[in-house]
Amino acid sequence: MRQDEIIRRLSSGEGFGDTRPERIDTHVSTIFLAGDDAYKLKRAVATSYLDYSTLEQRLRFCRAEVEINRRTAPGIYLGVVPVRHTADDQLVVGDGPGTPVEWLVHMRRFSEDTLFDRMAAKGALTAPMLLDLADAIAAFHAAAERLADGDAGRRIGAVIDENALEMRKQAALVDRAMAEELDRRCRAILKVQAGRIDRRGADGFLRHCHGDLHLRNICLVEGKPTLFDAIEFSDAISHIDVLYDLAFLLMDLEHRRLRPEANALFNRYLHRTVDIDDLAVLPLYLALRAGIRTHVSAMAAAAASDSAARERLRRDAMDYLRLGLRLLDSAPPALVAVGGLSGVGKSSVARRLAPGIGAAPGAVVLSSDLIRKRLLGAAPLTRLGADAYTAETDDAVYDALMDLAARALGAGRAVILDATFQDPVRRQQAEAIGRAAGVRFHGIWLEASPRRLYERLDARAGDPSDATAAVLARQLENDVGEIAWRRIDAGHPAETVNRTVAEAISQQPARA
Repeated sequence: MRQDEIIRRLSSGEGFGDTRPERIDTHVSTIFLAGDDAYKLKRAVATSYLDYSTLEQRLRFCRAEVEINRRTAPGIYLGVVPVRHTADDQLVVGDGPGTPVEWLVHMRRFSEDTLFDRMAAKGALTAPMLLDLADAIAAFHAAAERLADGDAGRRIGAVIDENALEMRKQAALVDRAMAEELDRRCRAILKVQAGRIDRRGADGFLRHCHGDLHLRNICLVEGKPTLFDAIEFSDAISHIDVLYDLAFLLMDLEHRRLRPEANALFNRYLHRTVDIDDLAVLPLYLALRAGIRTHVSAMAAAAASDSAARERLRRDAMDYLRLGLRLLDSAPPALVAVGGLSGVGKSSVARRLAPGIGAAPGAVVLSSDLIRKRLLGAAPLTRLGADAYTAETDDAVYDALMDLAARALGAGRAVILDATFQDPVRRQQAEAIGRAAGVRFHGIWLEASPRRLYERLDARAGDPSDATAAVLARQLENDVGEIAWRRIDAGHPAETVNRTVAEAISQQPARA
């Protein structure tokens, strides 16, 4: 039986009992939505990157899809079921008598309103969702199968080659000069970074990843971000560097002009993984992801029968191409240190500054509160006791803070340090880190009245800081020495403080 006949008959409701399913078509699959269930049929197509041309291949990849996606979404992927052709010429979905003529991935249906691309479009992605998502991705990457390959740069070179080839095929829809510029710049960066990429491959950063990690392949299941629809048909697409996997999501957020959300997710992921030494490869990875979306959008435009859809997809392709070039633009790294007593709003200022400093998706934010939690094996919101705040622990926290800052700056990233910096020696250390890295240094000291500080501590909720009124009282008795950093009154509303700090950094001369 021809597959188009099977699809037609299933679309009419045959095989699903009394239910006439809703139907969704993509270029490689047809999805039938029936009640609480979803069934994905793989179309009998073969391309340069997948082969669903035979029934045996489709069964193989249906099984692989279920197995691979149960790593992150076991509640969604229920199994593989046949479409049976019975003796009385009926199609039936599920096990029983008759000859299997097709295979379906059986999934538990979820509301499309829980898809992250839908929520992003409505401005409904909250900070807790993004932090939970970063945690989920970091945990997934940590558990993913490691695939040592000392020639990982070759894999990235193949992506560059494929992008260039596919864009040439779509020359009628994609600006040739811009596509050639993207190709040239990507190759130049790869030439510089190939050794680093090869080392990452040999050191275990090449893993069996998701491969298609963008907002439409993430949903909420029981309130938790859940990754689904991972690539099952190509090891070349899914056996990749973890940062290249993450780059698809960061690029997607950047394309949607959600830089603050991208920065928040990026920093939480770095807190969980401490994968900070090789961030110099990130601009290339981001640009390659934008390049892929360029030719995919152009291909969809070429196939569109509706002129309005064709024009929309052509604009999308060019938007991605322009984005790819922007993502390769270098922004000089800088080191910003934000200090002040507990409750003054350092973390809030650092979070709001970060998206606008350095290359996409913004600055690496290093928080003494979060570093302390990680050093002690505690979750970010776990409350620590007084024994976590000894002089020895404080030394370890600041040593880690400075070490991570130096490493991130060495990888070409802008950095924001978020700590009290009450000790003048710590402030001097921060300045020395900037000098050693040869970057601009900006020291910001936030201050407010004791009454305002106590009020803010009382109002805190869901914050990694363990500072209490007793801690603040001790800080107020300390002699913090001469403050050479730019002093800013943080007693004003947050919007005013953030604007003042940003203006101070833009106007402040670089410190030697």
